[in-house]
This record gives sequence, structure tokens and C-alpha cells, in this order.
Amino acid sequence: MKIMAINAGSSSLKFQLFNMPSETVIIKGIFERIGFETPEMIYTIDGKKTKEKVSIFNHGDAVDLLIHLLLSNHLIEDLSEIKAIGHRVAQGGSYFKSATVIDDFVVGKIEELAEFAPLHNPASVQGIQAFMGKMPDALSVAVFDTAFHQTMAPETYLYPIPYEFFQKYNIRKFGFHGTNHHYVSKEAARILNSRIENMKVISCHLGNGVSICAIDHGKSVNTSMGFTPLAGLMMGTRSGTVDPSIVPYMMEKTRTDIHGILSILNKKSGFLGISGISNDYRDVEEAAKWGHERAQLALKMFLSRIREYIGAYVAFMDGVDAIIFTGGIGENSAVVRNDILSNMTYLGVRIDKDLNNRNAISIHQPDSKVKLLVIPANEELMIAREAWCISERQTVAEFK
Repeated sequence: MKIMAINAGSSSLKFQLFNMPSETVIIKGIFERIGFETPEMIYTIDGKKTKEKVSIFNHGDAVDLLIHLLLSNHLIEDLSEIKAIGHRVAQGGSYFKSATVIDDFVVGKIEELAEFAPLHNPASVQGIQAFMGKMPDALSVAVFDTAFHQTMAPETYLYPIPYEFFQKYNIRKFGFHGTNHHYVSKEAARILNSRIENMKVISCHLGNGVSICAIDHGKSVNTSMGFTPLAGLMMGTRSGTVDPSIVPYMMEKTRTDIHGILSILNKKSGFLGISGISNDYRDVEEAAKWGHERAQLALKMFLSRIREYIGAYVAFMDGVDAIIFTGGIGENSAVVRNDILSNMTYLGVRIDKDLNNRNAISIHQPDSKVKLLVIPANEELMIAREAWCISERQTVAEFK
């Protein structure tokens, strides 16, 4: 069965087509700069990567071109071969606790929740509508980044503000990156030949966006991002959690309105704000090597905050069996992993520096009490799995 996984951004559309349940990738790629000058299409078939300038003005154009690409390369002979399309949706609020078949009601709720994810949910709706218009017979499934975190307890997801703000406005911790945290935790169990239902795991998604998740017996019990992705750890351009009183103080001192301050916290803080060099960890790390003091400070702040969260989540779960590193930084920076884990000998953590330097999957020594894993992010595969499972259930129900 062929399943398409879609991750739509405001000016991009990322895609992978899988054969399920073998999980074989038929094609993967991305449309970039949709609606801007010089849009591009980058795709890989059988290991061969192709990059082309294309003429597309919206997500519908991108879908048309993708369909043409699939047919002209004989990856499919007919659109009916694609049985389901899974769409990543950033914010599902409290409505959606799992992947869901998309209908008008679901689209309406995704649009309603756009106030919590103004950059992400509208883009998802564009992608959903474009595919439903071109491929109405394929089952459309929404896979929500927030769904995995719906297992958090009220004492964890509520903020200590008047309860009526939760009742009236649904102000609470939602958490994000849930699709990838879910994926890597299941991969960790597979790699360690264990059952996720028997494990306590801490997943560190370290990229331009950063979040840490405590996963107890397969369920998210705490996570660093909150009401929005701005909360938690410092990131490429995001501040992470700060004292709320800083906001009115900054407004008064800079004579900037709330929108301007939020722009600073979202787009001009984190690595960029502290280093003054770049939001890209690689640039900051390189500058730090050459003695740039603010770059060195940014790295120290980043690492200390990650250790703080990991330590807190060990206490929260009363132990940890495995720590996972994923995301661009987590997967590729041996220095970051080593520096984070060097302060955790009290847990019985023993990192194998040679394996770590080689970016191996398992980077712990045999006698390490905590298993240490490097698992590449693969949200698209998790989306495809969710869509396939729902499609299979519907097929069985129809047969009965």
C-alpha cells in the first residue's frame, strides 16, 4: 500500500511516499519558496538527488507538480494507488489526542486553533485542501504534534494562574515535536530489544527548535515546550522560558509594543541573540573554537539548560533507562552530546567517546546504567505509520 506523508510550511511542502508496511521510501523531497521568486523542487529517487527551479505560486501548484512527478517517473501508474495521505499539523489543542481522519469538522478545528500556531496551522490547512482537491479518493489523516503530549497529567500541563483562564481560554501546556518524540522513543525500544511500555526515556530534540520530553512507559508525561514553542530551552532564535516580568520591563525600556517584544523573543534571541553571530549552532560552535567569548557563552547557556531539564525529568520519572539525542544538533554534534553527558556520572552514565565521535546509534559503554542513543528524526515515517494504521482499520471495518 502506498502512503504519502506531507509536512506543509507557509512557503514549503515536504513530502515522502512510502510503500507500507515495508516502510520503503519511493520518493522524498521538498518544494521551497512557494509563492516567492525562484521556487525550487528538490527530490530523491533511488538515491539520486535532483534540484530544479520550478514555476509554482501556491500549494495547489506544488501538488499538481508532485502528481506529475510521480506519474512521469512511473512511481505510480494511477492516483488510486495512493490510499492515504498523512498531514503533519502542529497544533491540535485539547481536541485531538491521536491521529484523526480529516473531514470538514477537523479542518474547522485546525483553523480555529491557528490562533495558537499562526505560522503552522494555516499552512497545514493549505496543504490538506490542496491534496483533498486533487486526490479526493485518498484517505486524509491529520497527525498532530501536540497529540503525543495529551497524556500529561493536569498538575503538569496546567499553569499556576487563575483556573478560569484554563476553563475559558484553554491556556495550558501543549508541548510540540510530539511526532518525533513518539517516533524516536519507539525506535529506542526496538534498538534496545525492549518494550517501550517497560521503559523510562528522555528524548532530546535538539535543532533550530529545541525540546526535551520525558516518556514514561510509552507516554509523554512532561515536555519543555509549553503553550507555544517559545517556552522551555533556548533555541536558534527563541529565548525559551524567561521571567514574565521581563516582557513589560522590555516594553517600557524600549518603547516597543507587545508584538515587537514577542518578535524579539521568537526571532532575535537564543543563539542569535547571545552570540550576535548566527542562529545556526554550527556557526556559533566554530566561532567559539576561535575564542569568540559570546559564542562560548551561548554554548555554555545551551548546555547548562539541557542538563537542567534532563536532571529534572530523571527526578520526575524516578529514574531513566535511556537518553535519546535527535534533531540536527542532537544527531550530528558529538561535542554537545559529550558535554551534556559528562555531568551525569551520578546516574551511572558512561559514554563511549569513540562511538560518540563516529555518531553511532548506541554511544554508551557496555556497563553504562543508562543507554545513550543517537536516532535521526523521521517525522514523515511516523506520519505514514499513523496514516497506514488508520487506513488499515477502515479497510477492515468496510470488509466486515
